[in-house]
Amino acid sequence: MPPIQGLIAYPITPSGPDGRVDLAALRRLVAPLAAAGVDAVGLLGSTGSYPYLSRDERRRALDAALAEAGARVPVLVGVGALRTDEATRLAEDARAAGAAAGLLAPVSYTPLTDDEVFEHFRAVARSGLPLAVYDNPATTHFAFTPGLVGRVARIDGVVAVKTGAPAPDGVAANLAALRAAVPDGFSVGYSVDWHATEGLLAGADAWHGVAAGLFPARCLAIARAARAGDAAEARRLDAAMRPLWDLFRAHTSLRTAYAAAEALGICRAEPPRPVLPLPREVRDRVAAVAEALAA
Repeated sequence: MPPIQGLIAYPITPSGPDGRVDLAALRRLVAPLAAAGVDAVGLLGSTGSYPYLSRDERRRALDAALAEAGARVPVLVGVGALRTDEATRLAEDARAAGAAAGLLAPVSYTPLTDDEVFEHFRAVARSGLPLAVYDNPATTHFAFTPGLVGRVARIDGVVAVKTGAPAPDGVAANLAALRAAVPDGFSVGYSVDWHATEGLLAGADAWHGVAAGLFPARCLAIARAARAGDAAEARRLDAAMRPLWDLFRAHTSLRTAYAAAEALGICRAEPPRPVLPLPREVRDRVAAVAEALAA
């Protein structure tokens, strides 16, 4: 498996009201990511609406994304589910299809304990699909400590963590705590796009980016400047993205990404219900920002 590092781009998963994925639209989203040379495509992440799709639709989406990415770009795919047996089946599907790794969030209704999450990961890892820990407490209502990340990281087949980048004044300490907890070679990557540049500059291995699913060239430029140690250039490029970061913070990246994809003419799709599209006045603001960034 290629190492999980660099820029991982997360597109939306366009689907109809019946939950059926629009494969042609998904391929139009994935094609420019592969052409731009992102380090990986992150399919069926939170912005990719994984919890709202059936097992069959997830497999259809994965097959389409793999066909579009080809051998050029590895695909990480969300395999999170409420039940351990269902997450295991999704991981088995992903391995059979040819995904590079699975992104496993401990989705919960009943609050989970650390031991329950550990056993969940240990069971799903038996599928043989390399796994990345997906720490997203805003959606799963379970937060990983560095200690638990380190414990899970020692399960055979768990190879990475994707976690939210803290504010710039806390990123160095957070990264140091994670590095101290995990084995050498374990990938530590950050989401939360508006803090990710500082995470990369601090030494994170990967940026798991929603914006990269729509603006791969701009995000690649930031990632490459950070990798080269050019902090001034990385921050300058990041500053140009600030209008998008403000929309993400105010309206969530999922709702904003759907509106931006439509504004850019990539596809016509609405978020999965019960999530509603943004109000027209907000979509107009999203369109103005998206068009400026795409210019």
